[in-house]
Amino acid sequence: MGDMGNGSGMKLLMRGAGVAMALAMTAASVAAPGKPVPYWASIAQDEARMRVGPSLDYPSNWVYRRRDLPVKVVQVLGLWRKVEDPDGAQGWMHVRLLSDTATGIVKAEVAPLRQSASDGARAVFRAERGVVGRLSDCSGGWCSFDVRGQRGYVKASDVWGATGQ
Repeated sequence: MGDMGNGSGMKLLMRGAGVAMALAMTAASVAAPGKPVPYWASIAQDEARMRVGPSLDYPSNWVYRRRDLPVKVVQVLGLWRKVEDPDGAQGWMHVRLLSDTATGIVKAEVAPLRQSASDGARAVFRAERGVVGRLSDCSGGWCSFDVRGQRGYVKASDVWGATGQ
């Protein structure tokens, strides 16, 4: 009876592992976005760690301290997203660290923020390289760009982020 008990216990253990694996796969499919990769996201926290693999067991290769920094999601694995930052570095972030908020970072030396989406429109502000802002209404090569309440239109080619690039 000792052998049968161990065999039955092993079968229950295996069955339990199968159920746990099925539940994990279901959770992963629910957490996957309905949009195809790549897609744009932004950092949602004041501090976010990029890891070398999709688990807390992997070491951090970067620590970001810049909320709203745009990232490109290039792969989805359960609750983990492989992202690329504006400098091209890639790694994994937990989905809770990311937001769907459309943001961009100025990549030109200076990007004029204009009153309207036109080269001839008056420049109301200037944003230097590295300035991060929220993007909206990107069309015709222009985006509405909001940097802490300072709003204007910027050329989509002057920013890296959710501009359809």
